[in-house]
Formats: sequence, C-alpha cells, structure tokens
Amino acid sequence: MKVVHTNQAPDAIGPYSQGIVVNNMFYSSGQIPLTAEGELVQGTVEEQTHQVFKNLQAVLKEAGASLDTVVKATVFIKDMNDFPRINEVYGEYFQTHKPARSCVEVARLPKDVLVEIEVIALVK
Repeated sequence: MKVVHTNQAPDAIGPYSQGIVVNNMFYSSGQIPLTAEGELVQGTVEEQTHQVFKNLQAVLKEAGASLDTVVKATVFIKDMNDFPRINEVYGEYFQTHKPARSCVEVARLPKDVLVEIEVIALVK
C-alpha cells in the first residue's frame, strides 16, 4: 500500500490519509469543499462541488490517476433537492467518461458542508 498526500488538496482533518494506492487502484478519502489551505468554501452548492473536484483532481494526479481513470464515484449530499445542481457540475468533469456512481443524501457532513465525493480510480 502507498499513502497518497499532496499539498494541492486539504490535509485530512482526522486520522486518515487523502488516499491509498493498492496495486493499480487508487481509493480516495471523501473530499469536501476545503481549499488546499484548509479554508471552507461557504458559497453555493455549485461552488462547493467545483472545489471538491479541484481537490479530487489534485489527489488523483498525485496518485498517478485522473478523472479519466475513475471507475466509481460516491457522492454524499446534504439535501437531495440540490441533486440537479450538483449533477450539472458533476457532468462538467465527466463529459465523455462516465464512471459508475452512487449518490446518497445524508443527515450531516463534516463541517456542515453540502457535498462530499470520494472516488476509486485506475492508476496508469
């Protein structure tokens, strides 16, 4: 196993890593809308989702993967009514490549954010 860490994404806010590579697969921890400096993006659900993808791109790159090699995404949202807006932003990042995905509404997310996404990707 190889621990993945980059300064281009926020540090873990608990006893876990940004992600792990096992064999040729990368497993990310859930990314929330924190900047690399650890500041919370307080904006709209669209702004928060863009920040989450910025973080995902950074950890994927560090792992030797990319959005094009994601095989599964799990999206956690605070309010299912936000699904269409989150889905629109999600589609900007997965235009031609469409990995498997689950999306669930949860009671609460860390730091009371609106969205969290984790991915599993093939390492090139």
